[in-house]
Amino acid sequence: MKRIVVLISGRGSNMEAIALRCTEEGWPAQVVAVVSNRPGAAGLAFARARGIEAEVVDHTAFATREAFDTALADAVGRHRPDLVVLAGFMRVLGEAFVRRFEGRLLNIHPSLLPAFPGLHTHRRALEAGCQAAGATVHFVTAELDRGPIVMQAVVPVRPGDDEAALAARVLAAEHVIYPLAVRWFVEDRLVVEGPRVRHRDGASQLLM
Repeated sequence: MKRIVVLISGRGSNMEAIALRCTEEGWPAQVVAVVSNRPGAAGLAFARARGIEAEVVDHTAFATREAFDTALADAVGRHRPDLVVLAGFMRVLGEAFVRRFEGRLLNIHPSLLPAFPGLHTHRRALEAGCQAAGATVHFVTAELDRGPIVMQAVVPVRPGDDEAALAARVLAAEHVIYPLAVRWFVEDRLVVEGPRVRHRDGASQLLM
């Protein structure tokens, strides 16, 4: 049984989607802990209500990013994770943290990487006149939003879209592809070959 630890900073809607699908679909895995850098993160209440251990490592209590990363890594490590999932975790993780969990650290980013890494992705897509936007599940590396891509979802940019409308459409797609990508990981269906990730059985890694 694979052990999943999820990192959140707020509501954690992707964490909810993953935890629910894990139970409903009978994955060979369990979400054993949810860790937040913010004490008031709404997703902590969801975790506790489902009997998932919820923990806070408040980044404001640390003088440096390195000290926070060390405390966070130790907190995550105590749960002996096979997979660490970033689900709306709004802190950039340092190289030491990434190295400790390398190969078992997934993130979802609200753009079609490598386009629009970093913040304000929906605004930037609209300003660029994109006809499509989307989301990307990828392995985390020390280079921000540049790790091997597991799966992507493409959503249309519609006339009259503002940031909120586009963000909602992308988030709905995230709730489909992120649980699926996590399931593939815990079922050992992903093969990382340098910068590329393939599904062992040839399943489509693109949702249109």
